[in-house]
Amino acid sequence: MTLTYTQKTRKSGMTLIELTVVILVLLSLISILFVGARAWKRGSDRAGCIMNIRNVQQGMRSYQNMNGHAAGETVPGALREIIGPGKFVESQPSCPSTGTYSFLDDELPLSGALYMTCSLASMEKHVPSDYSDW
Repeated sequence: MTLTYTQKTRKSGMTLIELTVVILVLLSLISILFVGARAWKRGSDRAGCIMNIRNVQQGMRSYQNMNGHAAGETVPGALREIIGPGKFVESQPSCPSTGTYSFLDDELPLSGALYMTCSLASMEKHVPSDYSDW
């Protein structure tokens, strides 16, 4: 009497279905990563723009206080006295999101108003939420 054992041999590896599921999961994770990175970039650009506006505003107020100018006063060449090498703001700021800045030039703003604004202020909220005490 001979006993024969039949062994089932199982091949190691992945089936096509398993491989497809793994690829789909990886693609989903990568797409979530790209969406998050885009939102992070937009937020950091907004923060950089607000910092530029704040720095110029502080430079303008420093110039105004040091030279005894009143808010709302027109001072010829005020922008050149505020922005430039050795001035209150070292260099002309540029918006990180490719927006453009506009200045009041020779007019010093009233208290609670901004001296410099970004062209993306309405679209992407490149404006501080509260600047009344600047």
